[in-house]
Amino acid sequence: MPTADPAAALPLTLDLEDFKGDFSFDALFGGLVDELLPEYRGEDDAAPAPPPPPPVLGAAPSVFPAVDELLGLFKHSCKELVDLRKQIDKRLQNLKKEVAVQDAKHRKTLGELEKGVDGLFDSFARLDSRISSVGQTAAKIGDHLQSAESQRETASQTIDLIKYLMEFNSTPGDLMELSPLFSDDSRVAEAASIAQKLRSFAEEDVGRHGVTPAVGSANASRGLEVAVANLQDYCNELENRLLARFDAASQRRELSTMAECAKILSQFNRGTSAMQHYVATRPMFIDVDIMNTDIQVVLGDEGLQADSNYIADGLSTLYKEIADTVRKEATTITAVFPSPNEVMAILVQRVLEQRVTTILDRILIKPSLASVPPLEEGGLLQYLRILAVAYDKTKELAKDLQSIGCGDLDIEGLTESIYVAHKDEYTEFEQASLRQLYQSKMAELRAEAKQLTESTGSIGRAKGASLIASPQQLISVTVVTEFVRWNEEAIARCTLLFSQPTTVAANVRSIFACLLDQVSQYLTEGLDRARDGLNDAAAQRDKYVIGSSVSRRVAAAAATAAEAAASAGESSFRSFMIAVQRCASSVAILQQYFSNTISRLLLPVDGAHPSACEDMGSAVSVVEAAAHKGLLLCIDTVMSEVERLLSSEQKATDYRSPDDGAAPDHRPTNACIRIVAYLSRVLEVAFNSLEGLNKQSFLTELGNRLHKGLLTHWQKFTFSPSGGLRLKRDITEYGDFVRSFNAPSIDEKFEQLGIVANVFIVAPESLASLFEGTPSIRKDALRFIQLRDDYKTAKIASMLNNIAA
Repeated sequence: MPTADPAAALPLTLDLEDFKGDFSFDALFGGLVDELLPEYRGEDDAAPAPPPPPPVLGAAPSVFPAVDELLGLFKHSCKELVDLRKQIDKRLQNLKKEVAVQDAKHRKTLGELEKGVDGLFDSFARLDSRISSVGQTAAKIGDHLQSAESQRETASQTIDLIKYLMEFNSTPGDLMELSPLFSDDSRVAEAASIAQKLRSFAEEDVGRHGVTPAVGSANASRGLEVAVANLQDYCNELENRLLARFDAASQRRELSTMAECAKILSQFNRGTSAMQHYVATRPMFIDVDIMNTDIQVVLGDEGLQADSNYIADGLSTLYKEIADTVRKEATTITAVFPSPNEVMAILVQRVLEQRVTTILDRILIKPSLASVPPLEEGGLLQYLRILAVAYDKTKELAKDLQSIGCGDLDIEGLTESIYVAHKDEYTEFEQASLRQLYQSKMAELRAEAKQLTESTGSIGRAKGASLIASPQQLISVTVVTEFVRWNEEAIARCTLLFSQPTTVAANVRSIFACLLDQVSQYLTEGLDRARDGLNDAAAQRDKYVIGSSVSRRVAAAAATAAEAAASAGESSFRSFMIAVQRCASSVAILQQYFSNTISRLLLPVDGAHPSACEDMGSAVSVVEAAAHKGLLLCIDTVMSEVERLLSSEQKATDYRSPDDGAAPDHRPTNACIRIVAYLSRVLEVAFNSLEGLNKQSFLTELGNRLHKGLLTHWQKFTFSPSGGLRLKRDITEYGDFVRSFNAPSIDEKFEQLGIVANVFIVAPESLASLFEGTPSIRKDALRFIQLRDDYKTAKIASMLNNIAA
C-alpha cells in the first residue's frame, strides 16, 4: 500500500503577491524550509542543539535526516510554481487580447482626432487670412483717414494762406488793410511764420509761370508778383521792427527779449541778417575810440619807430583784451541765439578781418626792395622782426579764439590768409636783409681799417716800409659768428612762418645760401688781403736785388733794404698764418651750425640735405683755394729768405779752409745756424695755425723745397775732407729741424743727404765701397763727387768710369 507523499500535506504559502515588489529568493527559500530545519536558522539560540539520535543497528546512519521532507516540499513547491506560471500565462493572454482591442480603439480615435485637427488648422488658417485682410483694410482706412485729415488740415491752412495772400495781392503797396495778425505785436512770431510761407508759395507760383516779380505791377490779376513785392516789403518792415526791438533789448541787457527776437528772426534767411546785424553793432567794430586805442596800445608814443619788442608787448596786451571781449560776447550769444556757433563764427571772422587786420596794416608796412630803408632806421630787419612777432601773437590769439568757440570757421586758414601777401615775398625780403646787414658790416670794417691805416700811415711812410694789415683787419671769428647769428635768427623766423616741410626746406636752403656766400666772400677777401701782404713783401725783395759789380756803399744799402724786406715778409707770413687759423675756426663754426640747425630742417625732404651739403662744399672749396694760393706764397717767402741767408752768410771757406790740416770745426756753419733759427722762429706760427692735412701738406711741400734749395746751393762750392765733415754737420742740423715736420719722406731725403756727404770724406779708393753699400744715393753722389777739391788731381773721373763699368 503506497505511502502518501508527506510533502503534499504541508501547507504552501506561495502566492503571486510574494513575487511582487522587492522579491528576494533568499526570503522565499527561508520561509519554505524554516519549519523543517529550525536548527539551521540564522538566529543565535542560547540553548545548544540537541544531540543526534543514536544510530539503528544494522542500518547506515543518515547524514541529513530531513532530506526526504525537503525533497517532497521542493517537488510540491515546483508544482505550485508551475501552476502559478500557467495562471500568469493565461492572464497574459487575456491582457494581450484586451490591449489589442484597446489599441484598435485608440488608433481609431487618433485617426478621428487627426482629421479634426486638420480641419481645425484649416479653420485657423482661414481665420488668420481673414484677420490679415481685415488688418490691411483697417490700415489702409487709417492711412486714408490720416491722409484725409492731413489734407483737411493742409486745405484749411491753404485756405487761410490764400486769404492772407489775396490780402497782399489786392492792394499794391498798401499794407494798412491787412488782417490784425500782421499788425499785432503779440503775434509777431505767428505773423513772421505765415509771411515766410506766403512768400515761398508766391515765389514758387511766379517761378512756375516764368514771370519776374515787379513791385507795383498794375496787372495783378495775371499773377502773384504784387503779392511777392508786398510780402517782401512786409517782411522787411517786420524784420526791421524785430531788429529795433532786439537792439533796444540789447541796450537794456534783456536777454529773454533778445532771445525771443532772435528766434523769430531766425525765420528770415535762417537768421543770417540778425546774426550779422548783432555782430556789426558790437562796439569794437564801430567805436572809433576803440580803434585809436588799439593803435596806441601797440605803437605807443614811438609810433612807427617802435621796435619789435615793444610791439610784441603791445600786441600781447591788445590780443588779451580782444579775447576777453569775445569771451564775454560768447556768453551773451549762447543765451540769445538759437544757433550760437554760427554767430561765433561770424564774430571771430569779423574780429580777424577787421580789428586785427586794421592794426596789422598799421604796423606791417612792407618796405620797397628797390629803395631799401637804411639800417640806421631799422632797415629790412625791423620789418621782418615785426612780421615774425605779429604772426606769432596772431597765432596765439587764434588759438585763444578757437578755445572760446568759433563754430565751423577755419580760423587757422583765415589767420594764414591775413599774412599771405607778406609770406609770398618773405624769402626775398629775408635775403635782402641779410645782404644789407653784410654790406653794412663790411663798410664798418673798411672804415675801421682806413682809420687805423691813417693813424699809422705817416709813421710807416716816414720809415719807408709798406704797411701790413693786422690779423684783426683780415679775418675775425667774431664777425663770422655774427654772420651765423643773423642767419640763425632768419631761420627761426622761417620755421615760425611756415610749417610744411617742403616749404620750410626750400626757404631754409635759400637763407643758408646767403650765409655761405657771406662767409665765403668774407674769408676769401680776408685771405686775399693777407696774400697781398705776401706779394708786397715779394715785390719789395725783388726791388733791392742788385748785381755783383757795385760799390760797397750800394751793396750795404741794398743789404739793409733786403733785411727790411725780409722783416716785412716774415710779418706777412705771420699775418697770413693767423688768417688761415681764423679761417679754419670760422669754417668749423659754419659746419657746426649746419649740423646742429640746418640739417634737421632739410632731412625730412628728399634731396634737400645732399644739395645743401654740395652748396657748403662748394663754398668751402673757394675758401680752401684762396688759402692754398696764400700757403704757396708763404713757402715762397720762407724760401726766399732762406736763399738770401745762404747767399749772404755762406762763405766759400766754410767747406774748404785754406789750411786743411787744421783741426776740423764740428760746429754748423753760420748760414746753417741763421737759417735754422729763422725757420724755427717763423714756422712757430705755422705749427700753431695749421692742423691736420693742411699742416702736413704745407710742411711736406716746404721740406721738399728746402731740400731742393740746399742741393742747388751746395753745388756752388768745392769741398775738402774737413769741409765735407762740416757739410755733414750742417745736414744733421737741418735734418734734426725738419724732423719736427713729422713727414717721413722729408726725413728720408735728409738722411740720404747725410750719406751723400760721405763722398767728400772717404778716400778716393773707398768710393767704390760707398756706392756698393748704398746704391740709392748713386744719382746725387755722382753730382757731388765732382765738387771734391781733389776730383781732378786724384783722377776720380776715371775711377767713376770704372765703377760704372
